[in-house]
Amino acid sequence: ALGWGKALPAVAAAGGFGSKDAALFLLAINLLGEAYQSRDKICLISFQGDFAQVLLPPTRSIAMAKNRLERMPCGGGSPLAHALNQAAQVGMTSQKTGDVGEVLVVCISDGRANVPLAVATDGVTVEEAGVDKAGLKEEVMNTAKMLGSLPNFKLLMLDTENKFVSTGVAKEIAAAAQGKYSYIP
Repeated sequence: ALGWGKALPAVAAAGGFGSKDAALFLLAINLLGEAYQSRDKICLISFQGDFAQVLLPPTRSIAMAKNRLERMPCGGGSPLAHALNQAAQVGMTSQKTGDVGEVLVVCISDGRANVPLAVATDGVTVEEAGVDKAGLKEEVMNTAKMLGSLPNFKLLMLDTENKFVSTGVAKEIAAAAQGKYSYIP
């Protein structure tokens, strides 16, 4: 159990599931099952390439969510700050319409962003954005802090990073959002 009660789980996953495919896919399916049992709505957001996109707007259809999860695009960049922004926008819209009270963002990622917000929002290239690694991390941390400051928003960061080359960024993201962190071995 996630331990946070009723919520809109907005599952954001970095372009497929990399080398831990089977385990992470099963984890995501289990999260869908929990949402179904709790009668919660779920939203799927993929972030890969140059931007994040809502693959499935908030719904109670677990079958539709599973189908979209199975067809989630893979590869390319990791626009993590844009994904967290998308999750915030979808969640706030759902709160305003009265569809949900709490929003739980479950982010499945190693925490390493490599696509600046300007690429997704302004349509510039990575080179034109001119953001270095420190700038990318700052964008993600600021976005996580914003997410953590929103009323009735929570972040669960599921870290997929290889511990052999660990940077610990996913744990920092969870802390910045005042959320919870878990490493997925």
